[in-house]
Amino acid sequence: MTQRIPILAFAVALSLFTSAGGAQELVVEHGKPGFVLDNGSARVFVTQTGGHMTASFPAGKDRPRIEPYHVSPWQDEPGKVEPPILGVLRGDFFCLPFGGNAEAFHNEQHPPHGETANSAWSLVSNDEQAGKSRLVLTLETQARPGRVTKELTIVETESVIYSKHTIEGFAGPAPLGHHATLAMPKTEGALRVSTSKFTHGLTNPTQFSNPANGEYQSLAINAKFDDLAKVPQIFKDAPDADCTKFPARQGYADLLCVLNQSNVAGEPAWVAAVNTEAKYLWFALKDPAVLPSLLFWVENRGRHGAPWNGRNNCLGLEDVCTFFADGVAPSARENTFTKLGVPTTIELRSDKPTEIRYIQGAVPVPEGFGKVEHIEFAPGSAKFVDGAGHEVKVSVRHDFLKSGRL
Repeated sequence: MTQRIPILAFAVALSLFTSAGGAQELVVEHGKPGFVLDNGSARVFVTQTGGHMTASFPAGKDRPRIEPYHVSPWQDEPGKVEPPILGVLRGDFFCLPFGGNAEAFHNEQHPPHGETANSAWSLVSNDEQAGKSRLVLTLETQARPGRVTKELTIVETESVIYSKHTIEGFAGPAPLGHHATLAMPKTEGALRVSTSKFTHGLTNPTQFSNPANGEYQSLAINAKFDDLAKVPQIFKDAPDADCTKFPARQGYADLLCVLNQSNVAGEPAWVAAVNTEAKYLWFALKDPAVLPSLLFWVENRGRHGAPWNGRNNCLGLEDVCTFFADGVAPSARENTFTKLGVPTTIELRSDKPTEIRYIQGAVPVPEGFGKVEHIEFAPGSAKFVDGAGHEVKVSVRHDFLKSGRL
């Protein structure tokens, strides 16, 4: 249910204005207020708390709109869920610092996935110019002083969202990244996932799901793999798990990671998920020199404490610079990834802003289109090719990842 509420109903109302000076409205979707960016084609919703983003895209005549992002099942239920990140959990959100952050770092105690995923964002502008619609939000951090500016842009005729997070202050090492969380089809194995080349694959180095907390995992602890279709399981003599097909392994929650390989041609690294049931393709593009890792959060009703209650089914495909989901302190120390030459933090500076750029999109695919095998990049476009040679061409300005300009 979508509901519009006058902005003056909220304590933060006085700070929410367009760049032209007009008052905005907050829109409530799935029980939480937020901001809307809409150009008549792509439509983006961002929660005020935590900046969690969902979106819908055109799918063509006589087909329902594409809605690739997960919304946690407790969103419309009464009562407050803590921490705030769980209260609004949906879609993609920016994490700074990424991870659970249970361990303090230099007397800093950050919430899970940072204030950027938990605190209230303020509106700077929501405008349209030259066929580009842009939403700008800002957040002042407290645990480590700084400012983060979130810019989301959609362009006419493109089913793409261009994200840029500008970090000012927040000096010191920090793991960070995007936490894109996808909705699952009903049919087992109907979502086919693939990535650009990676150098190493690893499962979580410690127990990820603790049965004492009503949580269960299926993947082995601290295991290596070089094929997503062959990931070791925790059970004795169990066959390897195929982590290219979802949903799968009901009753378990797991975490695994691949370390993306930089392309000598400077092309983006990518992850793609084809929903063969609803016939659409979701994708994300990144600069692997900035976000070198991709985490898979596989949640298929494997958590039974509140608010999960054994009912949450989603797939996180999280492009990050971090050591798994452990937080700033373990990421800032030497770890398995750094020993392989892969950074797990970015050194942020108080005298120079840092920009994290990211691209996501979703487009319809024809009947029979399967798992993406490779992408052919050209100026202003990307051609997705599946294993049978079927092709889907997408308009996308992937040079944004390097230039920051559209």
